[in-house]
Amino acid sequence: MDETEIIDFTREAIMLTIQISAPVMVVGLIVGVVISLVQALTQIQEMTLTFVPKIVAIFATIFVMFPLMIATLVTFTQKIADKIVAMG
Repeated sequence: MDETEIIDFTREAIMLTIQISAPVMVVGLIVGVVISLVQALTQIQEMTLTFVPKIVAIFATIFVMFPLMIATLVTFTQKIADKIVAMG
C-alpha cells in the first residue's frame, strides 16, 4: 500500500464521517433554531428548555438513520479489509 492509497482511504474516511454525522447535526441545528424562535416569540428565557427537545430529536434521528449508518460503515470496513488481505 503506497502513500496515495493511504491518502485516498483517509479522505474517504473523513467524507464517511461527514456523511454519517450530517443528518444528526442538521436535525440538532433545526430543532435548536425552532426552539430559539419559540423562546424569542414567547419571551420564555429558560436555558434548559432547548436541551430536552434537541436530545429527543437527535436520538430519534440516530434511531431512524442507524441502519444506513451501519451499512455504510460495514461497506467501508470491508473495503479496507479486502485491501489488507490483498497486501498479504
